[in-house]
Amino acid sequence: MKRRELILFLLVFFILLISFYFDNFIVQNVSLLRNSFLDNFFILIIDISSEIIFVVFFTILFLFKKENHRWILPLWVTIGFYAIISFLLKFSIHRLRPYQLDLVSLLPVLQDASHFVWNYSFPSAHSLLVFCVFPLILRQFFKFRFYWLFFAFLVAFSRVYFGLHFLSDVIAGGLIGYFLGVFVIKFEDKYKLSKKLVERLLK
Repeated sequence: MKRRELILFLLVFFILLISFYFDNFIVQNVSLLRNSFLDNFFILIIDISSEIIFVVFFTILFLFKKENHRWILPLWVTIGFYAIISFLLKFSIHRLRPYQLDLVSLLPVLQDASHFVWNYSFPSAHSLLVFCVFPLILRQFFKFRFYWLFFAFLVAFSRVYFGLHFLSDVIAGGLIGYFLGVFVIKFEDKYKLSKKLVERLLK
């Protein structure tokens, strides 16, 4: 881990520790911002931040340029690990969601959403997902990094806004996701397994 990455990790981890003390206060006050416009906007954000959409979108994006083909498999591996890590942590920690603790109300439109399958709060799977692909964007689509980062923050904020997660859930999800993406990229850079596979298939 480079010095810059270590500093980033320690900084975000410190913020994560602090956020546990303010979780209830933040989720209750963020819920006061609710209105019909923001409700519909953040529901749209949630709808487009799904695993299937990410896989299809980035796979197509990587297919446009030959030099990006090698990153399709690492993308799939990253999202596969995202699902495994999210599942294991959620069902190991068993942290209830804010609305399950009656800290905030849950919108009726969200009562049949996928969070009833992943029915625990820590970490936020959406935050983990949206940040696990960020290192790939930094690597291959650097000029779009701020657009994606803005989108990632919208996704994370939407989870707190609807009372589906605490602030610490989304920070932890983002932290885990980012370093998962970094790990997969470093693994591919070192062993070049995907690059070798693509070269063999295209012979």
